Amino acid sequence: MKEDKLGDLSMELSVDVLKLSKELRKQHETVISNQIGRSATSICANIAESKYAHSRADFIAKLEIALKETNETSKWLEMLWKSEYIDEARHKALDKNCSTIRFLLVRSIQTAKQNANK
Repeated sequence: MKEDKLGDLSMELSVDVLKLSKELRKQHETVISNQIGRSATSICANIAESKYAHSRADFIAKLEIALKETNETSKWLEMLWKSEYIDEARHKALDKNCSTIRFLLVRSIQTAKQNANK
C-alpha cells in the first residue's frame, strides 16, 4: 500500500486537536476551541478530498485550502499557548506537526503546478 504521509499527519493533527478542544471546553473556553477544531479538521478533510479531485486545478485548490487551514490552526495554537491554555511543550509538538504538514503541502502544490505546465 502506498504511503500517505500527508494524510496520516493531517489525521493525527485533527485527532490531537479534537482532544485538545474537548479539554478546552471543560475549562469553559469555547471560542478558540471551536475555531481550532474547525480549522484542524478542515486540513484533513481537504487533503482527503484532493485524492478524488475532478481535475488538476481542483486538486491544487483543495491543497491550497488545506494550506490556509494549516496556517490558521498554527495561529490558534500560538494564541492558546500565549493565553496559557496549553503549555509550551504541547504548543511546540502540535505546531511542529503543522509545520511539517505545511512544508509537505507547499511541495505538493509546487509539484502539481509544475506538472500542469508540462
